[in-house]
Amino acid sequence: MPNIKSAKKRVLLTKVQNEKNKAAKSVLKTNLKKFDAALAEGNREQADSAYKAAVKTIDESVKKGILHKNNAARKKSSITLKLNHMA
Repeated sequence: MPNIKSAKKRVLLTKVQNEKNKAAKSVLKTNLKKFDAALAEGNREQADSAYKAAVKTIDESVKKGILHKNNAARKKSSITLKLNHMA
């Protein structure tokens, strides 16, 4: 345990930030899984809406610093190709 007051504060803040990051990562993974499920079903409308939600979540993750911009670009490119091959 830290002895210095500022170090104690940092421990508390780190816990809060860690929880926020975990929640955001979970939302990202959930949206990607929903997109994959819609693709597997073959439902075009559902896949389109899931695609939009997934792209939005990926962009938000970059903004929050959860994903690197190149990683996000790769994910968006991958799901776009999957959606286009569905047609």
